[in-house]
Amino acid sequence: MTSSLTRRLLIAAFATSGLLAAGAQAQTALDTITKSKTIKIAVPTDYPPYGFVGPDMAPQGLDVAMAQLIAAKLGVKAELVPVTSANRIAYLQTKKADLVISTLGKNPDREKVINFSAAYAPFFQAVFAAKSLNIKSWADLGGKSVAVTRGAMEDQELAKVAPATLEYKRFEDNNATIAAFAAGQTQLLATSAAVAGNLMQRNPGLNTEYKLLLKDSPCYVGVMKGEDALLAKVNTIIAAAKASGELEALSKKWLGRSTGELPL
Repeated sequence: MTSSLTRRLLIAAFATSGLLAAGAQAQTALDTITKSKTIKIAVPTDYPPYGFVGPDMAPQGLDVAMAQLIAAKLGVKAELVPVTSANRIAYLQTKKADLVISTLGKNPDREKVINFSAAYAPFFQAVFAAKSLNIKSWADLGGKSVAVTRGAMEDQELAKVAPATLEYKRFEDNNATIAAFAAGQTQLLATSAAVAGNLMQRNPGLNTEYKLLLKDSPCYVGVMKGEDALLAKVNTIIAAAKASGELEALSKKWLGRSTGELPL
């Protein structure tokens, strides 16, 4: 074989391998979803009314309904992946989920590692306690104990404003956090208004009430960095659902309130 022919064969081989690598690189999450007809969506199952297990043992709630809405608009099956506040972003980063729809709030640290869709639902966090407990300012939390879910938005926000003498009792999931407060293990509860509302309805004897606002934090869909096509598709679906009144209907059904002005 001549050296000229050898060079031509090597060039052809490199070109072919380059094309194959480029093809593999071009394969996006949206391509995979379209081909498999399935989308893996991380949802909460311990956070009513956003996500919880119903009497039939099937996941339900606002986030679950939103996951199903997005899957239906994409024309694929929703594979629901249960997550907690602590592991939901990790599930996205390790490709155990294509999307995270789990009361996910947006902040600068999270924006460094994942992308966010337009907001799809209202959400806010606050400190709650018994009506008999006099709490008017952050200083009033000094020397008291609070139940909070480890790594959740309220855990992060509370650390910014609470006095150093506040005693934290952190739990791995929301059910454990709520149970600890309900059992009297802590004086305060830091959680979402929706979760607290559910607690107050089920346990009227606790006489729990809203005390201090931690953060207004609408819910966003989390998408992996680099998956721009999937993000654009999700945003198109959210915009259409907002215009059609579907988001408003979901909010009123599960939260008992309007969506209000949701940010893009």
